[in-house]
Amino acid sequence: MKRPLTLAVLISGNGSNLQAIIDAIEDGRIDARIALVVSNLPDAYGLERARRHGLTTRIIDHRDFADRNVYDAELAAALDTVEPDFIVLAGFMRILGAALVARYEHRILNIHPSLLPAYKGLDTYQRALDHGESRHGVSIHLVTARLDDGPVLLQGSYPIEEHDDPERMAQKGHVLEHRMYPALIGWLAEGRLTIHEGQACYDQQPLQAPIQFPA
Repeated sequence: MKRPLTLAVLISGNGSNLQAIIDAIEDGRIDARIALVVSNLPDAYGLERARRHGLTTRIIDHRDFADRNVYDAELAAALDTVEPDFIVLAGFMRILGAALVARYEHRILNIHPSLLPAYKGLDTYQRALDHGESRHGVSIHLVTARLDDGPVLLQGSYPIEEHDDPERMAQKGHVLEHRMYPALIGWLAEGRLTIHEGQACYDQQPLQAPIQFPA
C-alpha cells in the first residue's frame, strides 16, 4: 500500500495556504501528512492554525542566529528529523541558502504571486499595475539557489480589471493559491506529477511548459 506523502511546511505569517493544505488532507482530497510546520517568527498566526490540528511545530527564529549558514543548518537539522518527501514554502519570507537548497534538491516547492518569469521578488501587484498588464497570477515552482528562478510547475491567472489595486489583486491571488497548492500536492501524492532529477512529468508526459490551472 502506498504511504502518504510526507510534507514539511515553512511559514512566516498568517498561514492561509497552510490551512488550505490542512483542509484538503483532512477532507481526503490529498493522501499526505504534514510532519512538521516551521516558522522563522514566533508570532506567526500559522503556528496557531497548525496547533489547532495537532501538528508538530517548531520555531527557528532567524534573529537568533549569527548568519544565514548557521540558520540554514539548524533548519536542515529540524527537517531531517521528519524526512519529508517535499518541503512546502507557504509564505516563508526567508531566502534559503544554496547549501540547503542543494540538500533537498528538486524537493522544495514555493508559491509566488506572479506569472513567472515575470515579476520575481516583491511588490508584484504594484509592478504589474505600473506596467499596464491585463492579467496577473500565481506560480508554483521548484526552488533553486536563484530567487524565484526554478522550473515552474503550475500557473493560474486572473484578469486585472479597471479598478483593481494591489489589495484587490492579492485577494484574487489568494483564492487561486488556496486551490492551486492543494491540487499540485495532490498530483504529487497520486503520482500524476513526478519530478526526477529536475525533470517534471505530468501524466507520464515531460512538462514542457507550466500546467495551466483552470480559472
